[in-house]
Amino acid sequence: MAVITRDEILQRVKEGNLVFNPNLDAFQLQAHAVDLRMGFTFLIPKAWRMTDKGREALMIDPLRNHGPEYFDVIELEQGQSFDLLPQEYVLVSTFETVKIPNDLMGILYPRSSVNRKGLSVDLTGIIDSGYEGPLTLPIRNNTRSQVIQLHPGERICQVVFEELKHPVEARKSRWHMKDVVDKGKK
Repeated sequence: MAVITRDEILQRVKEGNLVFNPNLDAFQLQAHAVDLRMGFTFLIPKAWRMTDKGREALMIDPLRNHGPEYFDVIELEQGQSFDLLPQEYVLVSTFETVKIPNDLMGILYPRSSVNRKGLSVDLTGIIDSGYEGPLTLPIRNNTRSQVIQLHPGERICQVVFEELKHPVEARKSRWHMKDVVDKGKK
């Protein structure tokens, strides 16, 4: 496997082989990576629910419980920001949707500027070949007392593309919470 460079990324985008919607701007293209921006949809995990017994804490297993009923969905509008409270954990969609061809995979890395703010972007790291849609990124405010303001359109992570030795068959992803992000857009 080999990392593709800026020129190869641009060539694939021009050919329609690698797709970003909306189109990339000049600031997003790096020598061998593409910066992705924060979107408008924020998912806040629900901590409790009311039952006939009273208030019960939710014990969410992210492998089983990842539907919209487990999150409060906040859809920001242009010009709005999101205050991330100290130690708070949320999921955020990317501004871009991506379409990865079957002969590439993407590896996600947080931007160092995000870490310097006191945030952690806990990336699982891989965008599968054939994936199409927005990405959902987990973000945590690691500070003890500082509210950090998040702005849609802010560059939050970068993706490095590696060429596969052989193309693979595309498979539908269940883990980017596309159903939740799409619900937030309605």
